[in-house]
Amino acid sequence: MPQPSSGQTISQDFGLGKVTISYSRPNTKGRKIFGGLEPYGSVWRTGANSATTIAFTEAVKIGGKDLAAGEYELFTIPGESEWTVIINKGSKQWGAYEYKESDDFLRIKVKPTKLKEKVETFTIQFADVYPATAKLQLMWENTALTIDLTTDFDAKVMAGIDEAMKGDKKPYFQAAYYYLESGKDLSKALEWATAAETADPKAPWVKLLKGRVQLKSGDKKGAAATAEEGIKLATEIKNPEYIRLHTGLLAEAKK
Repeated sequence: MPQPSSGQTISQDFGLGKVTISYSRPNTKGRKIFGGLEPYGSVWRTGANSATTIAFTEAVKIGGKDLAAGEYELFTIPGESEWTVIINKGSKQWGAYEYKESDDFLRIKVKPTKLKEKVETFTIQFADVYPATAKLQLMWENTALTIDLTTDFDAKVMAGIDEAMKGDKKPYFQAAYYYLESGKDLSKALEWATAAETADPKAPWVKLLKGRVQLKSGDKKGAAATAEEGIKLATEIKNPEYIRLHTGLLAEAKK
């Protein structure tokens, strides 16, 4: 027979790693949930059935507090005006009946928000996901909770680029893209984008990267010329996406 509360596992790429959550999703079924079925001030399994698990393949910060890579259990203590979010060692337990505060790795306080539309099925999701930041959201009934996640991977990426540039197959395109998106040395980004262009002169995506670096560097004339070359190359291979992207770059460069 199917479980009354369906199970779900969600996984999100984050930084250089991945976050995976496994939990069960109860329904409201017309019941009052927080302050009712789930009383304020009591530890909640953050779902139904077995305690919710959360695993990180890389170290992160949760609400500004450090957490090492590993698999944990996610408990919460609902409150009318403030919740406590708990990352606990856990023991693959059913519910929160065997929860031990001594096994906590961290606790943070989070303010809940009220939702206009009722969420019938308890939902955990990721939102506003960027390379270094993301929001973990819990939603049920008319309550939502947002937990801030951050990760620091820049030092690893920079060391990886430095090491890769010593090899025979230098990742010019990827390195230039990272420097551009991360606000690094644009002169170095342009050097690498130009090297990527030399290695693959017919690729409109390489032209686009070079043009974006030129534009961000303040070289509008150079960016316009690169965009025109990119439009020509994209037209030759009948790629409408890169025709559109280069046309947009050209318009920006001519402002």
